[in-house]
Amino acid sequence: MNIERIRIDLLERLEALEARSDKASRHASHRDEPLSADFEEQATESANDEVLSVIADEALHEADHIRDALKRIALGHYGICDQCGDQIAEARLIAVPYSTRCIECA
Repeated sequence: MNIERIRIDLLERLEALEARSDKASRHASHRDEPLSADFEEQATESANDEVLSVIADEALHEADHIRDALKRIALGHYGICDQCGDQIAEARLIAVPYSTRCIECA
């Protein structure tokens, strides 16, 4: 397993997630443009803002998982199940690179 490649991929994913979260938050808060003067348009914008907020929250949640995985890499604990202590299968780490549990414990 190429830990350095995984670390680089995680850093790139983290950067993308942070950018997505920031962009969604900016649009949801209307920092870049004012609300519409039309009431019906405001209702639509409000519904869109809720969706954007969820997108931002999910991106931040995944980013937290990635930061934790990067810490585990730095400490030399990456790829070890936090429940049973066995190695997490490489296929699982490829699918979910911030996994903390092996498939049996998950």
